[in-house]
Amino acid sequence: MTVELLTADVQPGFVEKTPLELYVAPAKPSLVGMTRAELADALGTIGVPEKQRRMRVQQLWHWLYVRGTQNFDDMTSVSKELRVVLEQSFTLARPEVVAEQVSADGTRKWLLRLPSENPGERPHEVECVYIPDTSRATLCVSSQVGCTLTCSFCHTGTQRLVRNLTAGEIVGQVMVARDRLGDWPGGVKPTDGVVPDGDRAVTNIVMMGMGEPLYNLDAVRDALLIVQDGDGIGISRRRITLSTSGVVPMIERAGAEIGVMLAISLHAVRDELRNELVPLNRKYPIAQLLEACRNYPGASNARRITFEYVMLKGVNDSIADAKALVRLLKGIPAKINLIPFNPWPGTKYECSDWDQIEKFSEVVFNAGYASPVRTPRGRDILAACGQLKSATEKLSARERIALRAMAMTDDDE
Repeated sequence: MTVELLTADVQPGFVEKTPLELYVAPAKPSLVGMTRAELADALGTIGVPEKQRRMRVQQLWHWLYVRGTQNFDDMTSVSKELRVVLEQSFTLARPEVVAEQVSADGTRKWLLRLPSENPGERPHEVECVYIPDTSRATLCVSSQVGCTLTCSFCHTGTQRLVRNLTAGEIVGQVMVARDRLGDWPGGVKPTDGVVPDGDRAVTNIVMMGMGEPLYNLDAVRDALLIVQDGDGIGISRRRITLSTSGVVPMIERAGAEIGVMLAISLHAVRDELRNELVPLNRKYPIAQLLEACRNYPGASNARRITFEYVMLKGVNDSIADAKALVRLLKGIPAKINLIPFNPWPGTKYECSDWDQIEKFSEVVFNAGYASPVRTPRGRDILAACGQLKSATEKLSARERIALRAMAMTDDDE
């Protein structure tokens, strides 16, 4: 997996983290997250004749992404002989749930350990959040272990960047969520928390978890194409949103190659302030970012770009800021998500007063933009926007064992 080198005039003070590790594939890889072409190649390595591979790939795709199968023996449409060979050479591994927390509002947060069979490699963990409502539910998915960036208001940004996730590890988060929520045929929905009415427990995906997705674009692209594939999980690209802090050279590629909805973590209307809040702005300032948004493939009034704006008391929440925001976005099909700041241990910021948020929203709304105020969800379990930092990594070993035992008990039930 590679990350393209990005060049720009970088102002002093911008520090971009480099991965501490590179992913090393295990000797027995998982089929989860392989593209159809990669599955065909994998079948070739175990002797499946070329003329059979397309059919076999379709069979595997169905069992993986329609049935959610976790055992080769359950693939009854595949010959017993081939199942034995598949078992010898591959796995169906996805991340392991180390801990599950359920918020008072029904939000769920999973601490997931990534599969690894490499001796001596320390297992890595990421967080994934499920945000349900009565009619829909959104899964917030991570793209990196840690984060490339250092946004000053974001808890995740205080972590090291360990490495990029693979496509399999990104798709695996969706698979785990569907496992836990009974979202496969014959599955049983959990009785605690909230799961929406209807056939699907996961209706929307947002790449807003740990990491900057556009610094891991190849893996994110492959994963999201699998998630939206109509012969598998089948979540429409209109229900998938990729959020970026503004990796300008990758924005057009994301639109052309993935075609999902775009969200921009903006948070400021002046370069000098955004340099502090989102230091990536020192490399790709606001004017460049907004130009990339104007050129985003497929952007229209029917496919508006979402601009995320965290409300920080006395920092970016003045009426003058609201008016400047409206001027900045002129000509871009946009909606503006106002996000009450979610506090985390050690932060220097405070959430704007509700009165001020409403006044700010009114200015934006009167200018013709949708300006919903995002209701904070999962604050009590540090699952809200900007709070993901594997707070569970601070749990004692005893607490982790207890949480894991609870998760196993839930499975047994």
